Amino acid sequence: LLPADAIVTSDSGSCANWYARDYQVKAGQRASLSGGLASMGAAVPYAIAAKFAHPTRPVVALVGDGAMQMNNMAELITIQKYWRRWTDPRLIVCVFNNQDLNEVTWEQRVMEGNPRYEASQDLPDVPYAKFAEMLGLTGIFVDTPDALAGAWAQALAADRPVVLEVKTDPEVAPLPPHVTLVQAKAFMSSMAKGDRGAGQVIADTARQLIGELLPHGER
Repeated sequence: LLPADAIVTSDSGSCANWYARDYQVKAGQRASLSGGLASMGAAVPYAIAAKFAHPTRPVVALVGDGAMQMNNMAELITIQKYWRRWTDPRLIVCVFNNQDLNEVTWEQRVMEGNPRYEASQDLPDVPYAKFAEMLGLTGIFVDTPDALAGAWAQALAADRPVVLEVKTDPEVAPLPPHVTLVQAKAFMSSMAKGDRGAGQVIADTARQLIGELLPHGER
């Protein structure tokens, strides 16, 4: 779906894991990630900078809801202030709304063997798409997989910047290419200690692992 000249930025957190796993940069595209210090809150500022440097190119920022609440929501005001200066107004902020500080949740599970600690990990359910509309931008909300492709098409055809809010499942593990025995043991330990939704987490993880072994058409 992404245009051949698209620029994609990613924030830190579990969205960076999915970005690294699943986004294949094509010739002519550019990609940027806060990979040095893994600082949260970089995706939308990076995207704004990309639009000023390349005002004729579409830009996509991938953001988790933790980083969105940290500072990226405020940067939507910056977008609203300047977007009319850009030859191509398309700047899509894709927010993964799972109401969880998901990267740390999975670090707790896989690195320490501890279950999810709700007091530190829960995030408020903020209506990001509606907030964008309040600013005069376009807001799109998606909560079913079947609607996602159409939502992206709508966002890429918009005449102004877009916040594409996608409701995602925090219990789907952002698996690395290779899982070590130590990581696997810690993960199972966290499940055994009463992690919420342990059955769903294990089932989704198994589905992912099996999917990696099957030919693409059989997944």
